[in-house]
Order: sequence, then structure tokens, then C-alpha cells
Amino acid sequence: MSAPPPDPGSPIGDLPALAACRHREVREGFEVLFLSRERDGIRLDGHATGLEEGEAWGIRYSIVLDRRWRTRSARIAGRSRGGARELGIEADGAGGWTVDGAPAPHLAGCPDIDLEASAFTNALPVNRLGLEVGGRAEAPAAYVRAVDLRVERLEQSYARLPDDGPRSRYDYESPEFEFAAVLTYDRFGLILDYPGIAVRVA
Repeated sequence: MSAPPPDPGSPIGDLPALAACRHREVREGFEVLFLSRERDGIRLDGHATGLEEGEAWGIRYSIVLDRRWRTRSARIAGRSRGGARELGIEADGAGGWTVDGAPAPHLAGCPDIDLEASAFTNALPVNRLGLEVGGRAEAPAAYVRAVDLRVERLEQSYARLPDDGPRSRYDYESPEFEFAAVLTYDRFGLILDYPGIAVRVA
């Protein structure tokens, strides 16, 4: 029997307080995520470091979501060889975005934010969509680069596969990067295994 899909309207009080993963293969690094319940949603506070193709970086992020895992705002601070940078992103819940207060029409219609530095931001579309087994959806995202915090539009899709016991599995595709993999999640919709990118350690 398949486990039920994540319910985007379900209570969020039983989310774990902490999760961590080791980045591997494509890059070396580590990420720690702290989850907390807000009055009207969820707050994700995380730190990530990475070394990829000789470029090292460190990221600190804070993402505010509503109760249905839709992005409301994000603050991101990063440092790399190029210096320190900070970024503020706001979403209006209807597909409109601003980046550091300026309209970002290239992100129109994106429901999620996705940080290159984070494996855990792949939880946002999975929990927001609540797909049944066999379901598939496009999930374009406001994609924030790790080294320079550049914000791009990233086309991607998720298709829910049969579960592996208590673990849910999704066929993920990102045509721009010519990347496809089966992502595995825990019962909270948090990543366990992101082939080539990261593996959960806590």
C-alpha cells in the first residue's frame, strides 16, 4: 500500500526541528536546516557550505512559507571569493516576485524558491503540490545561484512514483541542466537522497 501524499493543508507542528545533509559528488559540502512553526506558516533557517569546481562558498538563508508551503519571502546572505552579498526576495502568492524591492518579471508564475546551495528547498514543490502516485506537475522556480546570488528562472518538473515503504519518491527533471534523477523524501517531504547532489545524515 502506498503512503499517503503530503497533505499541503495538514498541521505543521510535528515537523522535525532540525535536518542535515552532506553534499557529495557534484560538490563537497554540508547543510543544516532548522524548521520552526510560525503563526501563519513555516520558517526555514539554514546554513550551507560548498566547494564545486574549485569555487568555495557559504550561504545563510531564511525562507518564510505559508501553511501550504508557498514561498512568501526569503533573505539570503552569501560569501565567496567574489565577496559578500545579501539578497531579499518577496512573493505575492499569485506568481509575482520582487528581488531587492524591484519587480522580477522573468520569475512570473514561479510558485517556489529554489536555492542552488540547498538540497532542502526541493521540499517546497513536493509539499505544496501534494501529488498522488502517478501525478506529475511542472514546478518552475526562482533559482538563486550559490556563488553570486544571481536569481534566474528554472524550469523543472516532479512526477510521483510508487513509494518505497515510508519513503516517497519523485522523478525529477531539470531540462536546462540536462538533469534527471529519482529523489527520495521522508514522511515530512524533506529530502533523504538527491542522487549526485546530497544525502541526508540527520
